[in-house]
Amino acid sequence: MAGAHMPDARRGRESTRPARDPLRPGRAPENALAAWALAALLGVGAVLGSINLFVDGAVRQGASRPLHAVTLAACLAIAGWLVVRRRAGEAATVALVLFGDLVYVVFAWASGDPLRYAPPLMLLFTCFVAAWFLGVRALAVHMVAVVVACWLALADSYPGTAALLVAVVASAGMLDVATVGVFVLRRRVQRLLTATQALSSTDPLTGLANRRSLVDQAPRIWRQARRDGQRVAALVLDLDHFKRLNDTYGHAVGDAVLREVSRALAASVRPADVLARTGGEELVVLGLVSDPDEAWRLAQRLRLAVVDSSCGQQHAVTASIGVALAGPVDGEDPTDALWQLVDRADAAMYEAKEGGRDRVVVAGSLIVPRSRVAGGARRGQRGGGIA
Repeated sequence: MAGAHMPDARRGRESTRPARDPLRPGRAPENALAAWALAALLGVGAVLGSINLFVDGAVRQGASRPLHAVTLAACLAIAGWLVVRRRAGEAATVALVLFGDLVYVVFAWASGDPLRYAPPLMLLFTCFVAAWFLGVRALAVHMVAVVVACWLALADSYPGTAALLVAVVASAGMLDVATVGVFVLRRRVQRLLTATQALSSTDPLTGLANRRSLVDQAPRIWRQARRDGQRVAALVLDLDHFKRLNDTYGHAVGDAVLREVSRALAASVRPADVLARTGGEELVVLGLVSDPDEAWRLAQRLRLAVVDSSCGQQHAVTASIGVALAGPVDGEDPTDALWQLVDRADAAMYEAKEGGRDRVVVAGSLIVPRSRVAGGARRGQRGGGIA
């Protein structure tokens, strides 16, 4: 995923496009939910409509009765198709919602007394489905269709146009107000979901991906490495003498340095790399490389980016970087493999510290991965993990 290293920046670049709505059809798993909702709409409508066939006077005699039966059969057939298909795209959802409006008109026209056997309240379920799954434009079309459907359904139930107009305004107005209310609720839920997802995957201080986001990206990177025949590289960066900087200038300055370094690194990593803050002043870069030389060049570029960051003009900032590579193996767990690789890079980073800091060390094949528990404890001592 390009740009996964800086979720805030990625959202900023996409701000001119409509936000991805997890409640819109056509986007798994909500397209399955749309299919089930539409199937329920048509199935329940068919069952309720079939009851009228057995009630005297509920369905008019003549051509109305066969048309009513054919409409019921069509509803059941489409409902069955949706259950089997288990998904409904946006265009199909719009078409089926409008079909539901049309079904109501047919039921009302075939009814001997629409006010008794086919009241406008039957459109309520259609309105709720439309409000939850349709976009603004399609929803507006549906709301107009509700007005037209109520007019056609109730046209023969009132003696004059004025009385019919009052009835349509009351019925369609109530339905459209309910539709808008559900739509507003849906958008509110969407915003809360988006905010929750951002909080769970983004480090609040730097705007980088956090530990959880790094784990979420591991399966994708391991699949891509196997597919492309590449190696996975982990780079662990730790700012040198960061505790001294915090103690001398205060945590506010330390936080500002972390933000500036994060921006410099985010501008220097490759688009497909994952840059995450995993704890304190420690950052991890995860990406694909063809050989150790490529990983070393990337690490050197990141080291220089730290030195050249704007905070370096006021406070000298350097980073020690450890690099480790791994070739994905079929059947291994990407999360376990990720932390084993990070532990090797972490050990190489400590070698860089012991060797004088502000340098890159590439882990050799003889380095034994340290346990995740031990690695977590070391990171906790330097400032704690970031959830």
